[in-house]
Amino acid sequence: MTRKEQKEERREKILMTALTLFVERGYYDTKITDIALAVPMSTGLMFHYFKSKEELLLELVKMGASGTRSASENGMADIPPDIYLEKFLEQLFSYAKEQPWVFNMFVLMGQARRTGMPEEARKIAQSVDTIDATAGLIRKGQETGAFHKGDAKLMSHCFWACVQGIMEEMAMDKDMKAPDPAWIVGILR
Repeated sequence: MTRKEQKEERREKILMTALTLFVERGYYDTKITDIALAVPMSTGLMFHYFKSKEELLLELVKMGASGTRSASENGMADIPPDIYLEKFLEQLFSYAKEQPWVFNMFVLMGQARRTGMPEEARKIAQSVDTIDATAGLIRKGQETGAFHKGDAKLMSHCFWACVQGIMEEMAMDKDMKAPDPAWIVGILR
């Protein structure tokens, strides 16, 4: 392994360790020394990779925002909205089981949107517009009769609150099985 690869591997280890600790303990209750100890490395060496705990948080939130945007940009033009959402959730749950950090990322992104978090991280997390994009999909489904009538934006909020809650539960309970995506999409039908 080259030196560059080793450095990137260590950087990734710091990020994943910080993600886990931020979710388990909370951002403000996690100290930079806790992260360094868990990696393990010296605090001084960790500052070589990230200048501050806030910089670490920002990098994680940017990763989460980028992943969310790329997932929502999947082509869906010719797929019925209910089928699209079911398949999306099926892939999300499957991928998260293979890559457990995805559950933690959902939790962190939910936390980052809250008042009291560092403002730059909060703005990045809030820039991810899953609600409006999904509301548009719901409206399309309402037009075809796949989804019941109602306020599409409110329905989108409820849909994502359900997904967020499931992801948080699965982050905490590693043995929890993913629910059938049809159950979740069922709240829209």
